[in-house]
Amino acid sequence: MDANLVLLSKNGSQKVFALPKPVMILGRRHDCDLRIPLPIVSRRHCQLSANAQTMKLRDLGSRSGTFLNNKQVEPEKDIPLKPGDYIRIGPLTFVCQIDGKPAKIAPPPKKSATQAPAAKAKPKPKPQKPPVPKPDEDLDAELDKELSGIADDDLDEKLSDELDDLDVSDSFLNLDELDGDLEDSKGV
Repeated sequence: MDANLVLLSKNGSQKVFALPKPVMILGRRHDCDLRIPLPIVSRRHCQLSANAQTMKLRDLGSRSGTFLNNKQVEPEKDIPLKPGDYIRIGPLTFVCQIDGKPAKIAPPPKKSATQAPAAKAKPKPKPQKPPVPKPDEDLDAELDKELSGIADDDLDEKLSDELDDLDVSDSFLNLDELDGDLEDSKGV
């Protein structure tokens, strides 16, 4: 099975990432196969697995969830993928391309006003004690703090520019340069 993830950007450009291994981990950690160092993306966000017949998506208990065709994937459950399925991880949307299908990649359809569900009042959440950070979360907390002061639009634009300039080999998405650019822009 020849599988790719096609990243869709807001300006309409696309970037293809081959999925050469039977199991690919997407997330923020340095050892992920496709690395996306954004605070909204969990360290080990989701997993794609493929064999000769099928391709499956599994959310690995991510904080913000993994979405398949605008529906949140239940954590730790394998969901079969079809060519043309849309996978959303944080602000990024990918199209699943299997054996060259779909040949033409299009952005996901927009919800019309008639399709949008009616807003329901949500109960106020009960105050909770903040979780005690684990030692391996120090780096994540530092990255979250650094990126939290940047407006979403500025981060999206910067991310889009960085993705256009990426030199990706073996499907390893390395956005570490984005971290360095952010430090430079803050004068750190």
